[in-house]
This record gives sequence, structure tokens and C-alpha cells, in this order.
Amino acid sequence: MNDLGTQFQVLLSDLIGALANVVAALLLLLLAWIVALVAKSIISKGLKKIGAHKGLAKTPLIRDEQQGAAILETAAKVVYFLVFILFLPAILDALNMESVSGPIANMTETFLAFLPNIFAAAIILFIGIFIARLVKDLIFRLLESMKVDHWFNKWTRFEGPSQTKLSSILANIVFILLLIPIITVALETLNIQMISQPITDIFDRILAIIPNIFVAIILILAGYFIARFVGDLLVNLLQRTGVDNVYSFFDINGPSSSSFKVSAILGQLVKIVIILFFTIEALNVLQLDVLNSIGNAVLSYLPLLVSALVILLLGLFAGHYLGAIVKRYSGSGFYAGLVKYTIIVFAAFMTFDQLQFATTIVNMAFLLILGAVAVAFAVAFGIGGRDYAKTKLAELERKMKKEKAKPADPSAGPAAPGADVTDHGPPEDPNTP
Repeated sequence: MNDLGTQFQVLLSDLIGALANVVAALLLLLLAWIVALVAKSIISKGLKKIGAHKGLAKTPLIRDEQQGAAILETAAKVVYFLVFILFLPAILDALNMESVSGPIANMTETFLAFLPNIFAAAIILFIGIFIARLVKDLIFRLLESMKVDHWFNKWTRFEGPSQTKLSSILANIVFILLLIPIITVALETLNIQMISQPITDIFDRILAIIPNIFVAIILILAGYFIARFVGDLLVNLLQRTGVDNVYSFFDINGPSSSSFKVSAILGQLVKIVIILFFTIEALNVLQLDVLNSIGNAVLSYLPLLVSALVILLLGLFAGHYLGAIVKRYSGSGFYAGLVKYTIIVFAAFMTFDQLQFATTIVNMAFLLILGAVAVAFAVAFGIGGRDYAKTKLAELERKMKKEKAKPADPSAGPAAPGADVTDHGPPEDPNTP
């Protein structure tokens, strides 16, 4: 009986202790809720009353007062949940849940120790972005006052409402270049080596390659202006030499002069080649192995491409020219088309072979097509033109026999004019009956 009473007293004391812990935890939770509400109200309502959202709207990063008010609401919610996180270890300790509250308490202490770094990085980032945007606006206004956009559009011949705003592009480039060191300093302030160190290394490489990027951009711009000057000069020279009349020279019914000009095509090709050379050199200046390999591959393939284009153009002109000649003298459109497209097909296969596009397959396809045409011609001539072939072969045989039967007398002089030179055969023997 005494043992039962002792157990009941122990159970009752444990229950009272547990209830006391629960009450303490609930009181701490209630206190956390009150503190969280007060902190949230101070940030969301108190700061609005003193016009904090209007002050944020005046900064370059905030568009209007609504966005500033939304930022204050977000900050209030963050503080609200942050208060609960700070009270959570004490609430768990009140419930005697040390195994759970210990890791959370350590995490909270780490977060609180890290909080000053976050605020410092945020302040650095905010001030840096503000200064970068201020410099960007100053450069944009300066370039606009110097009429850089007008001269750039005049040199590049851009017209219409979609003219390029070079001043805006340059101002944005300066803004990005200023942001790179600012972000680097902010990341270093966080003091998280696993995150900040790789990103900082990347930004350092970007800063190191920026001079090469400027040189590459200058090379590309110089190549563009040189290509435009040389291309226009070549077009004018070719137009004076009459290259645009190549269709009338070859007697080809080609496109009208307004839609197709040989001089314009050649001028554009020269522009593309010059710009390509300068672009490859700009890629070499960047000293990036992948881009250098691509540029060298394009440069080594360029002669094959040019020679292939020359072969194809010559094949097209030769096909049209010879087809026109055949049609003029034979009057047959079929034979003219056959000659024309045969030459074009030959030129196309030669072009593919020059471009080194599946050389084995192209050669096999050409041989198969040629063999098929030969077999088809032989079968058609052998079956459909058998009688015709027999007659022609018989005529050829008689002609050959007749040529052999002619006497060869080198001592005989030339026949007199009007003399009968017909072969009457050998003289008859008078003794022959």
C-alpha cells in the first residue's frame, strides 16, 4: 500500500512539473508573439507614418511609393518570424527538449553572429548600386550632350525609329563594370569562403579580361568600318566595269537589275570576309582557347568555302550559257535543259567535294547517278532504237568498205576539171565472153 502511494506521489509530481514546463513554454510563446507583433507594427506602420516608404521611393532603386511600402511589409514579416526563431530555443528548453533546442540554439547564435556581416554587405551593396547608377546617369547625360548617338547613327547609316542608343549602351556598360568590384567587396564582407571565394575569383578574372574585351571591341568596330569602306569602293568599281550586265553578256534571262546585282553581291561578300578576319583576330586577343580554336577552324575553312562558291557560280553561268547556245542552234528546249542541268549537277557535286561534305558519300552518289544514266541510255537505245541502230551500223559498214575499195595511186595527177572520177571498176578483158 505504501509503494502504491509513493508511485502516485511521484507521478503527481512529474505531472505538476510537466504542466509547469508547458505553462512556461506557453508564456514564452505568448511573449514571443507579442514581441513579434510589436516589432512588425513598428516596421510596417510606424515607418510608414514617418514617411519611410516615401523616402525609399526617392532612391534610384525604388520606382514608386507602392514598391517602398511593399518593401517595408516584407521587412516586417521577416522580423516577425525572426522573433519566433529567437524565442524558439528558450521555448524548447522550457519543455526539457535539450536534444532539439541545442542545435537550434547553435544555429541561432551562428545566425546572430553572422547578422552584422549581412547588414554590412547590404549597406555596401546599396551604397555601391546608388553610386553606380549615379555615374551611369552622368555618363548618359554627358554622351547625349556630345550627340554621340547622332554621329554613331550617321556613320553606321541606321535610320528610322529603332536607332541604336550608343549612349545608353555605354552607360550600362559602365554601370556593370562598377557593379563588379562592389559585388566582390560585398561578398568578401559576408566572410563565407565557400561561396564568396569562387565568385570573387570569377569577378577577378572578368576584371583582368576587361582590357582585352575593349581591344576586341575596337578591332571589331574598326573591321566593320574598313569593310564598309572597301565594300562600297568595290561596288562602285564593279558597277563602272559593267559587271552587272553579266546576264546579257552570257545571253541569260536572269533576274532584273533592280533585284540582283553582281556588284552588290560581291561587295557584301568582301565585307563579310573582312569582318570575319577582324572578328577572328578579336577572338585571339581575348586569349580564350575555345574561341581561338573556333576562329582558326573558320579561317582554315574559308579558302575551301570561297573556292566552292566560285565553282558553283561558274557552273551556274556555264550551264545557263551552254543551255542557251544549244537552244538557239537546235531549237530544242529538252536538249538545252539537259545540257544546262547536267553542268549544274556536275558543279554541285564538285562544290560538295570542295567543301569536304561527306566526300566518300558524295563521290559514291555521283558514280551511282552517272552509272544509272549510262545504263538507262544503253537499255533505252538497245530496246527502243534497235532498228535504228541496225540501219546506222549497216550504213557505217558500207561506208568503211567503200573507203577501203578506193585505189590509192600516188603517181596520178589531179583530175581535170569536169572529168569523171567515178570508179567504174577494173577494165573488161576483150577475150572474156
